[in-house]
Amino acid sequence: MSRFCLALVAAAAFALAHGGVARSQEEVPPPPHQSWSFEGVFGTYDQAALQRGFQVYKEVCSACHPVKHLYYRDLTEIGYTEDQVKGIAAQAQVTDGPNDQGEMYQRPAKPSDPIASPFANDQAARAANNGALPPDLSLIVKAREGGPDYVYAILTGFKDPPAGFKMQPNMNYNEYFPGHQIAMPPPLTTDGQLTYADGTKATVPQMAHDVVTFLAWAAEPNLNERHRMGAKVILFLVIAAGVFYAAKRRIWASLH
Repeated sequence: MSRFCLALVAAAAFALAHGGVARSQEEVPPPPHQSWSFEGVFGTYDQAALQRGFQVYKEVCSACHPVKHLYYRDLTEIGYTEDQVKGIAAQAQVTDGPNDQGEMYQRPAKPSDPIASPFANDQAARAANNGALPPDLSLIVKAREGGPDYVYAILTGFKDPPAGFKMQPNMNYNEYFPGHQIAMPPPLTTDGQLTYADGTKATVPQMAHDVVTFLAWAAEPNLNERHRMGAKVILFLVIAAGVFYAAKRRIWASLH
């Protein structure tokens, strides 16, 4: 075999070997399916999980991620009273104005205000996160293929990179993120990271499940109402089918 052929074989072997390594680094397993109360035709949101999920968002995720499509008043739909919503809103400061002097000013938020974002604008968000822009979470469950399973997998998929895996600066290894490198550090790090108001044990899987339930509601808050309406329509159709069948039997019985 000529030196030229040997060189071609060696180059091909090198390319295959390194291509295999690259492909193995890029391969992403499908997110494992989780059990969600809102799945299926008759699924509904678990109100306790929604409130726990909001607590996780408020105490953990809201440091970086906004929910731009939600208002504080929307929280009454997950079981908070109007007074509780007022108290939750008042913990945040929002910019208002101008006042009589033409100046903008800060005031406690009201139920009619959008839930406060952690940063004034996208540029400020990038500056605080090494150039990465934390995505808005309002529609994240609907915006990602795999929906709630994918978001749950990302939250629980952080681990040490395998041997030989080259990490970029300021990146974190995540088993389920495309390319396995994500700018977001693990948000849920240890069991007991927060204390649930209802006494539920705050394990990492529990916190991830609860906050994904809350984000699923944020993306589709009318699901319970839509499913109730669907159940009523199905019941009506069943009864109507029975009436029509009985009428048919009665008509044809008289003809025979």
